Amino acid sequence: MAEAPRPLQGLIHTSVVIDLDHIDAEQLPIELAISALTTAELAAGPHATVDAGERARRQDRLQRAEANFDPLPFDGDSARAYGRVYAAVAATGRKARGPRAVDLLITATALAANLPLYTRNVDDFRGLDEILPIVGV
Repeated sequence: MAEAPRPLQGLIHTSVVIDLDHIDAEQLPIELAISALTTAELAAGPHATVDAGERARRQDRLQRAEANFDPLPFDGDSARAYGRVYAAVAATGRKARGPRAVDLLITATALAANLPLYTRNVDDFRGLDEILPIVGV
């Protein structure tokens, strides 16, 4: 049986960007996209630690992401898609606000761009596979 070809495009979640050096490229689409919200999370990262070595690693990760990606904006289409994301999460009985909010906004960005979402944290996106492909890596 022939192996399925790698998907052409996909949006990678912040968790994937963080571990990108440790993920087999064959698990990812050929063309990677990130959300501007991932860039925001990466920009906050260096400020969220007091460890100088970790701060430097996070700053390096941010700079590499900025050099390698042109982030997809959270725009009007993403805002409208967020309604569908919110409804899908609410239908599972889970909260769609609070600490998960940025993840769900990233999901809305993927949905608006009609891209599958690649993540290291599939359980965080439970119930959303009804409205877009969620791919664990």
